[in-house]
Amino acid sequence: MNLLFANDRQGTYPPSWYAATANLGPDRPALRGETRADVCIVGAGYTGLSAALHLAEAGRRVVVVEAHRAGFGASGRNGGQLGSGQRADQITLEAMVGREDAAKLWALGEEAKDLVKGLVARHGIDCDLKPGVAHCGFSAREMEEEHAYAAHLEKRYGYDQIEVLDRDGFAAVCPSPAYHGGAVDWGAGHLHPLNYALGLAAAAEAAGAVIHENTHVHHIDEGAQTVVRTDKGRVIADHVILACNGYLGGLNRKVAARVMPINNFIAATEPLGDEAARVLAKDIAVADSKFVVNYFRLSRDKRLLFGGGETYGYRFPRDIAALVRKPMTQIFPHLRDVKIDYAWGGTLAITMKRLPYLARVAPNILSASGYSGHGVGTATHAGMLLARAIQGETDGFDTMARIPSTPFPGGPGFRSPLLVLAMTWYALRDRLGI
Repeated sequence: MNLLFANDRQGTYPPSWYAATANLGPDRPALRGETRADVCIVGAGYTGLSAALHLAEAGRRVVVVEAHRAGFGASGRNGGQLGSGQRADQITLEAMVGREDAAKLWALGEEAKDLVKGLVARHGIDCDLKPGVAHCGFSAREMEEEHAYAAHLEKRYGYDQIEVLDRDGFAAVCPSPAYHGGAVDWGAGHLHPLNYALGLAAAAEAAGAVIHENTHVHHIDEGAQTVVRTDKGRVIADHVILACNGYLGGLNRKVAARVMPINNFIAATEPLGDEAARVLAKDIAVADSKFVVNYFRLSRDKRLLFGGGETYGYRFPRDIAALVRKPMTQIFPHLRDVKIDYAWGGTLAITMKRLPYLARVAPNILSASGYSGHGVGTATHAGMLLARAIQGETDGFDTMARIPSTPFPGGPGFRSPLLVLAMTWYALRDRLGI
């Protein structure tokens, strides 16, 4: 199923707190007729906008085509967490790719964080970027695992920005009775994801890139000059970047076999005022140890932005607020009667190994997607790596492309039932605490 139009109206941002507080500019015109470019980028999320910015700054003629609006997809709807490293932890990566490539991946992850922070500063992007992301567990064992991992990062990678906290220490930061302790990564951060995407779009346009919104790509003709066909026009380009993530549809079978779209959901409460301190005593973001992860932070007007809950299909549920309220009140029982002002869903994409899939799918077509919930930094960074690869600098791209990628069994047609089985199993493990 192509999810571009399954849950949303074309050209309209979902009714989220992010959209309500976004620094929106005027709509950008749809592509009509034929145009030419050095590089055509399909998708105006973090990946596509970062690639457009870096290519335009290098003097390339760049055309971005987006079926909806800039930042419309996961880039404008996510939890806003800028995490360290990759989506998989370093111990997992060391076993998967060896210590040498694991060290390269760690360095690329740190480069990704620095890139986001640098872009925000250099282009004056108003997106409320703040430091601090906490990871926490529900038992003494999970707390000890967090502390051991922090020690591993400091010993092997020299990363000393994690503050470990026992149960009392963590409760002083996040007074939820559910958590047993954890750690705060002060080198990580959180931001307003839609305003960040809109800032990237403005920066790319200032550098010379052209962005066409409400322009649906339905087919790509491969060749020495690639033709990107849209609903009302076409782009003839020397290079193409696929930056579609969960909205790829059938544009490329190789990518679709390895990258699966899934939905996630967030609710924003009414402003909590002084009661916000009973949720978070510090302005940080939190992600816990459940497989179906709970993640949350406070907005600048003291709302709780809480992400959680699982569904087993590609359609959004009718009552997203009720879906998210259930895990939210498990973490914060005192909020069971709080009013929810906004509730929205979004489509991201995962891979079998929960690591991004970067690939050259044709001699002049590159793709990056499958960020598995770690996209704020990784997608921005992937866009830069794609831009560099097109210019002949391939080291970073090649390191990411060497990550083993496994197709989902049975291909795209079997992914949905596979997702149901996997999510049912892991949700059961979450409930049983195993």
